[in-house]
Parts: sequence; C-alpha cells; structure tokens
Amino acid sequence: MTHFRSLSTVLLGLCLSSTVSAQGLSLPERQGPQPETTSGVPHIQIGVLPKPELSEELLRRVDALPGVDLGATRVSLPGAVGFQLSSDMFLARPEVIVGGREFAHLHPDGSLHASLTPEIAQAAIEAGWAVAHPWAQQRDGWEGFVMIYTPKNKQELEVVYDLVKASYSFVSGVAVR
Repeated sequence: MTHFRSLSTVLLGLCLSSTVSAQGLSLPERQGPQPETTSGVPHIQIGVLPKPELSEELLRRVDALPGVDLGATRVSLPGAVGFQLSSDMFLARPEVIVGGREFAHLHPDGSLHASLTPEIAQAAIEAGWAVAHPWAQQRDGWEGFVMIYTPKNKQELEVVYDLVKASYSFVSGVAVR
C-alpha cells in the first residue's frame, strides 16, 4: 500500500508540474496570467512593467553568443535591441529572418520577438511563454515567429534565454548550450 501511495504522489506531482517539450527543449508551464498583447503591428505587451536588471542580464548573455552583434533593431520600435548575426556567419535559414540578419530583438519592456522552429514556437505558446506574432501565418518562414513575454524573475529568465538560444540555433544552424 505504501508503494501505491508513493507512485500516486509522484504521478500527481508530475501532472501538477507539467512541461511541454519540442525538439529536445523542455519548457515548464509559465506561472501566472499571460500578458495581453496588441493584435496588430506594432506587436507589444499591454500593461507590463520592465525588469531592467533581467533585460541587462539577457543582453549580457546574448552578447556572449558566438557571432552575435547587439545594436539598434532593424525592424522594431525605437529603443529595441536587435540580436544580429555577424556578416561572416552562415545563415542556415535566411527565410525566417525578419530584417537584415536579426534573428530576435528585445523590446524596452523586456519582451522580445524571436524566430523559432514552428514546433518550439508551439510548445512555447502551449506552456504560456509566448504568443504568435500577428503575421506568423501570413508570411512564408514566419510560422515560428513569436513574442516571448517579459521574464518576471531569474527563473523565468532562464527559460527565456533557452528560447533565445533555440532561435539562434534555428537561424544559424549552430548549436549552443
């Protein structure tokens, strides 16, 4: 009987702390309500305050990725930071690039747009981390283009950074840890 209770407890724990997986990336379900976003362009969150220390940490990490240059975005709002692949870096999937060599960009509110595989994008949406860009189904190559919500804490930043690395790998063909 004790063995049965232990197994039930484990199964209940697995159900309560579910994850969504795609292409080797496991995403825990995001806690709390999903931010509202606009339904058009510019595609932004509504009523979300930035966490500057988390944005700074994310930018520091992205800047350390091989072949990434941070700079003014080519496609987003003023104040957004574009994550561009350097000109000497091969693009495995140039068709998913929104503009120039920018695979993602960070908005002033801490949210970001990124190009993901359609499978990872769907997993991020199902786990509550992202929402599809309004044009995702209207432009070839944009099926995995999503807005990733502003991280609220360091634990959420880890998931957001994993999604950025997935975008980098998808666009460049270079796997990163």
